[in-house]
Amino acid sequence: MIAKRTSRLAVLVALPAALALTAGASSQAVAEGNGAYQINLSQLNNSGSKGTAMLSLKGHELTVKIESEGHVPGQPSAQHLHGSTDGHDFHCPDPSADTNGDGVINNTEATVDYGNINISLTTKGPTDAMGSGLAVDRMPVADAQGKLSYERTIPVSQAVVDHIKDLHIVQHGIDRNNNQKYDFEGAGKSELDPKLPQEATAPTNCGEVQGAAVGSIPVGGVETGTGPVEEKAMPAAMIGVGGAAFVVVTGALALVRRRRGVLLAGRNRSNGGAA
Repeated sequence: MIAKRTSRLAVLVALPAALALTAGASSQAVAEGNGAYQINLSQLNNSGSKGTAMLSLKGHELTVKIESEGHVPGQPSAQHLHGSTDGHDFHCPDPSADTNGDGVINNTEATVDYGNINISLTTKGPTDAMGSGLAVDRMPVADAQGKLSYERTIPVSQAVVDHIKDLHIVQHGIDRNNNQKYDFEGAGKSELDPKLPQEATAPTNCGEVQGAAVGSIPVGGVETGTGPVEEKAMPAAMIGVGGAAFVVVTGALALVRRRRGVLLAGRNRSNGGAA
């Protein structure tokens, strides 16, 4: 009876220590701003645009990689990180976001769902929301096949580090009248800037952070899909912590078994002497 109680007590003592070790390392990784996150971009406005993005944090530096397709060939695509660093819940819009019923989800309608611009994903220069949000001269341009590749490392605030999973990528630019360019005939003037066509500022795709990922953008094609990432590899830091936790519990069990063995051996010797 004493041996059983001792074994239970040892395991109960070891488990909280192991769990605390795991949780502590996870919190530390987030606080230090390290991690990689995948985003699957899905079409808006029936654009046919799709793609994959990776957000990689190292301290206060964020590397953004995007591979997408279905853009208007030879045209710039404004792109941003939308969402909130205040804990508000934003998400990519669905067709019901077209509240005025004109057949196009414009940026103002979509902002209700995906939030304001947090970072403008320009190719160079500033990345602020106000001055760079519509800086089409500093946005990536799609190639002749409507494909777009983007990579840039930018400094970010602690708020972005803390809330990276609350942000999502939106790319803009549609071709409603299928003439391979942005024009006013397709959808009229932009509600953001009447000097720009609506086609240039309407969102073409959107994607939310799907969770931790250690891979990279697929080579030779664009990964598609609107659901969560099917296979998530556990971050190396967590594997190490999980291993440490396992060692703690396993060690406790081994100690209990050794103690139990000693007690049983003692009993056998005592019983043998009495006989």
